[in-house]
Amino acid sequence: MPSATTHSGAEVVVVGDTVTKLHHPRTDAALLAERLAVVARGAEAAAVWVQPLHDVPARAADGRLTSAWPRVEVLAPDDGEQPWAEAGRLLADLHGWSVPVTATDRPGSLPLPDHGWPARLARARARIGRSGGGAAAVLLRGLGDRLLDELALGPAAPVGQAPRTVVHGDFHLGNLARTGAGLRLLDPDDLGLGDPAWDLARPAGYWAAGLLADEDWDRFLGAYADAGGRAVTPGEDPWPRLDLPARCAVFVAAVRAVAGPEGGAEDDPGRGAAQPAHSALPADALVAACSRM
Repeated sequence: MPSATTHSGAEVVVVGDTVTKLHHPRTDAALLAERLAVVARGAEAAAVWVQPLHDVPARAADGRLTSAWPRVEVLAPDDGEQPWAEAGRLLADLHGWSVPVTATDRPGSLPLPDHGWPARLARARARIGRSGGGAAAVLLRGLGDRLLDELALGPAAPVGQAPRTVVHGDFHLGNLARTGAGLRLLDPDDLGLGDPAWDLARPAGYWAAGLLADEDWDRFLGAYADAGGRAVTPGEDPWPRLDLPARCAVFVAAVRAVAGPEGGAEDDPGRGAAQPAHSALPADALVAACSRM
């Protein structure tokens, strides 16, 4: 049966029209259940997310949590012209959701957690700390420390001005699927609450580093803003809000290129190396971008 390992260390197994995701061993069962409940909670969610086949995770024989999904056409790096404008509008729709205090109304429902970017940044810094002592690793360790310090200081926007919305937490084109109803989001593993600027981190960072074409960035940001995306304010320079998330995204991508993605042998001995992320970019270009930060 076809299978693949994602950049975050999860395993995806395809059987017929069903995709089973074996989540990373660190996945919290209660929080995964809440996240699945959010993406399966009605028409608003169905207009944005690929719908899970079950809204409660199960357990595999090895103890890992699993979720089941319909087989869909996932965007690939070589798809030709990528749907940047449609992706921007979809993300704006997500950020326009009313923020739930809890994921569901059922008794015992947990609050939706904060999104996954801060934890991803910390894991990337730890991973590069375990790697060898080459020049790129030394540079990235120093940059990772500075980014963690900046993140600890809080958002760039003045207190009270940064919106708090539902955030995908791991937005990139590889977490989008083409369906008969249009483009939809995949992978709610890092879904949470926070500043929506973090969902613009990868495209913003790659554009600032010269790794995403101006026209693609303009299509994405323009469509997002026109659809009312809350990470930007009409008439204002978006970069003060996007700068830190963008730099963090480039750093994490550089760590994956230099030290390998999460879920490889370094992070879990006995398992094979993970496949690269959708937006895999040359290590030298990413490290060069980090050296300019």
